[in-house]
Amino acid sequence: MVELLYKIESYKIIGACFEVYNQKGCGFTEQVYQECLEIEFELEQIPFISQPKVELEYKGQRLRQHFVPDFVCFDQIIIEIKAVESLGNPHKSQAINYLKATNFKLAWLVNFGRSSGLERERLANDRNSSRSLKEDLASWQP
Repeated sequence: MVELLYKIESYKIIGACFEVYNQKGCGFTEQVYQECLEIEFELEQIPFISQPKVELEYKGQRLRQHFVPDFVCFDQIIIEIKAVESLGNPHKSQAINYLKATNFKLAWLVNFGRSSGLERERLANDRNSSRSLKEDLASWQP
């Protein structure tokens, strides 16, 4: 049996996301959910940084471009939120790129935009894998 990475932390994070969804429902912008999650993370005593600037580099040189994930929780988990009809490969690619840029091991992609309920995906960074992003995305297809 495989042990889930950051199981307790993930449980707390996703619980906070469900609370926000239960309180606000769908139909708001990402910025509204961002602010609600900031409040909920504080109430649940989940350590977080909201919209940190993640520096990028290429061949050892820092780039002017950077990433801004929605949250980093527990100093090790990326949370990327969306308010769309359904999550697609571009959303997953974005979260995977955040993992690669930070060398973090786990990201949660959370979608508040579905009326049928909170959509969430757990994405792990397998740095030892030789699989390409295209292969990773193909594996997410139903």
